[in-house]
Amino acid sequence: MSAVIEQRQAPRDLSGLALAFAGAIAFSGKAIIVKLAYRYGVDAVTLIMLRMLFALPLFLGMAWWAGRGKPPLTARDWAGVVGLGFSGYYLSSFLDFLGLQFITASLERLIMYLTPTLVLLLGTLLHGRRWQRMQVVGMAISYAGVLLVFGQELQVEGSNVPLGALLVFGSTVSYALYLVYSGEFVQRIGALRLVGLATSVACVLCIAQFLLLRPVASVLALAPPVLWLSMLNAFLCTAVPVLLVMMAIERVGPAVTAQTGMVGPLSTIFLSVWLLGEPFTAWVAAGTALVLAGIFVFTRPARRST
Repeated sequence: MSAVIEQRQAPRDLSGLALAFAGAIAFSGKAIIVKLAYRYGVDAVTLIMLRMLFALPLFLGMAWWAGRGKPPLTARDWAGVVGLGFSGYYLSSFLDFLGLQFITASLERLIMYLTPTLVLLLGTLLHGRRWQRMQVVGMAISYAGVLLVFGQELQVEGSNVPLGALLVFGSTVSYALYLVYSGEFVQRIGALRLVGLATSVACVLCIAQFLLLRPVASVLALAPPVLWLSMLNAFLCTAVPVLLVMMAIERVGPAVTAQTGMVGPLSTIFLSVWLLGEPFTAWVAAGTALVLAGIFVFTRPARRST
């Protein structure tokens, strides 16, 4: 009987790993598409509005599907959804888009990959959680890797690199706050329903921001590639990865899914060299190796405790 169960589980595990890898690679493509769109003179406010405008129907559909047959949200639930949508998807995405104007896609992805370390830091500040020695070691290795790539890029790209890195780091902090506070609402609302609602809130905020800061007619002057790049970003790098990751978690669990996310920085670097012509130097390779090694070390205590 156990052999039969294992035979049935094996294809499910393989499909889960495939979904997790596909989701991580699709997520990593966001920075590439944003950098390509910037070549056509579009600004961050307009670009993020287009992404969210095209993604909004998908997320509304996701929220509706996940909420079928479930009780309506309370006022407290809605307050949480709005707060999480603002922090995790609106502010985080907007700061990321702004930062990508000044730094390479490779450095952006390495900074974003520090999210687990920031979740730990915020957990310590907000809830007094204790650190383990290997977590501290992993954090030190990861941040050393980011600083290595940052120093190299500062020499090559110029004085705007610190601003870009600071904006992307702020994006990472904002998303880490979302992760820290989302646990309670995931239990109450459900993961897919929460993601659908929170991202829908972020979409509305991004559209409202555009309407306040830019004339609607400015969209008509955009180069056509900006529109189809934004559609690609909304579908392939925003909505689809969410579904892929959720399906992967169902098959192989959150720990394995999170570990496969290590392919994200590697795919971003490959795509940035291939599509953007960004340099791949020994410094970038060394910094990336340090970040990935640091996150691997950082997550080992969590895996042993489960």
